Amino acid sequence: MAKLIVIEGTDASGKETQTARLCKYLEDKGEKVFRLTFPDYDSSSSALVKMYLGGEFGTEPDAVSPYAAALFYAVDRYASFKTKWGALMDEEMYIVADRYVSSNIIYQAAKLEGTEREIFINWLNDLEYGRLGLPRPDKVLFLNMEPEAAKKLMEGRKNKITGEDEKDIHEKDSAYLRRVYDNACSAARTMGWTEIKCSENGTPRTIESISEDIVSSL
Repeated sequence: MAKLIVIEGTDASGKETQTARLCKYLEDKGEKVFRLTFPDYDSSSSALVKMYLGGEFGTEPDAVSPYAAALFYAVDRYASFKTKWGALMDEEMYIVADRYVSSNIIYQAAKLEGTEREIFINWLNDLEYGRLGLPRPDKVLFLNMEPEAAKKLMEGRKNKITGEDEKDIHEKDSAYLRRVYDNACSAARTMGWTEIKCSENGTPRTIESISEDIVSSL
């Protein structure tokens, strides 16, 4: 059976960079590796995600129900699983994902509080892992990049959908991103994710040192 490893974190936490480095590390060891990125912007299955992040359903994150937004991402993952990598789960290999179901927990559960948040997370896990049949990850690595450090890294970064300077509705809302970060830290503790410290006192750590911690955590 394949091992599914998820690199998770908030915006500008270094997920793409660390996913690539981990894949190279595993390949250099002679392992067979398949890399995933969510949302799958190269597929038409991400159309609703693009509309959501582009502000077509509301120009603020809280204007869109977390249940609706979660469905957009879940369907994109389901399409990817059925068409690109589902059959690989029976092979001896590593599947490394830049974001996964945990992103819905981080971003959408942040719109709720208390019991409502708990109900949402239970619903989400049942939807994606139960109803849709997505495989549960063997390990989730949470890149804990403090908001102050993430803000520095986000400056000048292009929009992944449009390639332009304009930020998506998540990136535009600093108060929402703070809630997302706090929720992510809480989720990491309660859901048993492996936390990788990516900054100290608002300053990002080196890419190499973060990679070393990721490798040692496997």
